[in-house]
Amino acid sequence: MLPNVVVLWYMLGFLLRHCAADLCNWTGSGFAAGVDSRIVLQVRLRCTEGSVRWIYPGQALRVVLEPNLSSTLRTTVCIKPSPSFRGASVFIERAGKLELLVTDGGRDERQVFCFRADGPHRPAIYLQSSPQTDGAWSRRTMGFRYELLANRSAAPNLGHSGLQPSCRPCNDTELLMAICNSDFVVRGSIKNVSHNSASQTSLVEVSAARVYWQRSGVFEQQAAASGSSRPNKSWRGHIHTLLQCHVKPGDGEFLFTGSEHFGEAWLGCAPRYKDFLSVYQTAWAARRNSCDFPLD
Repeated sequence: MLPNVVVLWYMLGFLLRHCAADLCNWTGSGFAAGVDSRIVLQVRLRCTEGSVRWIYPGQALRVVLEPNLSSTLRTTVCIKPSPSFRGASVFIERAGKLELLVTDGGRDERQVFCFRADGPHRPAIYLQSSPQTDGAWSRRTMGFRYELLANRSAAPNLGHSGLQPSCRPCNDTELLMAICNSDFVVRGSIKNVSHNSASQTSLVEVSAARVYWQRSGVFEQQAAASGSSRPNKSWRGHIHTLLQCHVKPGDGEFLFTGSEHFGEAWLGCAPRYKDFLSVYQTAWAARRNSCDFPLD
């Protein structure tokens, strides 16, 4: 039998060969913990969003987020556990102490967990795998996606258990900031609204005539009708909001703004387009607009 130290070095070599990391994402194995349960894998990521995928989860995994940004700009961390997240707990590390954030069992797969990351220390996320009662090596894969959120008007308010956008109408100043800072700005109408009482959220289906910008592909352009010689400029997408906002389908054209989190759009300011035009033109005449916006 090989000495324990030789076995340990062999396993660590296996671990290094089976880990893949870039500045934003990490995929790795906890196989080394099968030799020494005291091993805590250390991972450092330097992006404001990304993912962690832990194959053969061992004893523990510590993920430190070190974005190349001023800590005053982004002070909230949100994580969304993967659907396969089972048999583990997630802690956040504050001043060298661990605080429980997520436990396995009774968790909605769509739920997002957020915590404040103020202070001099970089935010750290600590995953602790549950011990195997049958002694068999676990074939599970677990992980999470993460985002660091900025303090900006377009970002939703944050509760303990996730993202909670406000239903309060935006004032003129907030609206002018929203068109500059939002992850998406879209002009269109509400086609349908579906409600989920379990998650206390509503899903708004939007038909958009104009997508001014979007951070990702939340809104997709529709294919032209068969036999049509005219290009189709219609876009479709879905925006999440709270059930208590009482959003209803109806006539009229709106300017939808908001933020994107984990590939989903969340509603921010959404004035009627004609009301927005009035606010913007007044601000432009007084040179109080925060940024230029294309009017057509």
